Amino acid sequence: MPSDHRFDRRRFLGDSLAAAGAAGVVLGAKPALAAEAPSDAPAEAGKRAAEPSADRLPCGMLGKVKVSRLMLGGNLVSGCMHARDLHYVTSLFRAYVTEEKMLQTLKLAEEHGINTVFETGANFVRKYNEKYGGHMQFIPSIHPSLNQDEQAMKDEIKQQLDSGAVAVYVWGVAGDNLVRVGAIDRIAKAVELAKAHGIPVGVGGHSLQVPMTCEKHKVPCDFYVKTLHRDDYPSATPKELRKEYIWLDGGKGWYDNMWCINPEETVEFMRAVTKPWIAFKVLAAGAILPEQSFAHAFRSGADFIAVGMFDFQIQQNCELVRRLGNPERKRDRPWRA
Repeated sequence: MPSDHRFDRRRFLGDSLAAAGAAGVVLGAKPALAAEAPSDAPAEAGKRAAEPSADRLPCGMLGKVKVSRLMLGGNLVSGCMHARDLHYVTSLFRAYVTEEKMLQTLKLAEEHGINTVFETGANFVRKYNEKYGGHMQFIPSIHPSLNQDEQAMKDEIKQQLDSGAVAVYVWGVAGDNLVRVGAIDRIAKAVELAKAHGIPVGVGGHSLQVPMTCEKHKVPCDFYVKTLHRDDYPSATPKELRKEYIWLDGGKGWYDNMWCINPEETVEFMRAVTKPWIAFKVLAAGAILPEQSFAHAFRSGADFIAVGMFDFQIQQNCELVRRLGNPERKRDRPWRA
């Protein structure tokens, strides 16, 4: 295998198509009342700032940035969905989630207390804030690679900051690939360059080796972005077939829905980590219900969760997080944000 093993993002987006876990909420959620979804009335009728509900979502801090414990996962915002071999899902998604529907979804999210979009979707966040007078925040990813020069790193970081980012993080696939080939120095350099702008900077990974290696080498990041989901759902890769980086290489028993091959080890390691933890892929790309996955994530130590959601799923998911994400709630890993 070449030392510069990169995941093909274009292929990933094309093959997967939609949000981190959104499909699972669709299949498993209780039917929503029609009133829960925003109206399809003309845009001019809705040109007003979002009015958050009185019962706000619990929040935590990333540096000086106040972030809702439930964030809107960016895969769905950018139009990519884990569909496995269900080829019609892409067309269904695109037929439903028009640009106007996406803006309405952001408005509904802010009304229910979600204040941050995670990973992708800067153009929609900007349009929403301008059109509806919203205050939605954005935490995008940066993509350091083995042969990327320092100027290219700086340019990408500046581009994300110019898009309105309140924080950035090293994309999970980039983190996996660099740790895999022993290039932790590339991650450290990206963190250093981003921190020079005075914003919180995180490091992401699907592999537990990413935060383990960062902690070992004292990479000065402010938070981690690490997958976490249970491994007892029917389509989970059997334990005897699991291997590190299977989500990059594919292999027998992997169905584009297992992104945390060792949840118990992840929970045990993260228990001792003192930096905030954003958990993603908590629904195992749609294989686990929110009622189960949200409780598992917060009970296991996550400080925030990033979840792809359609408009009609937001109210129920926010209600779940209000019950589960209270910082006064007792758990083994102290709240770190």
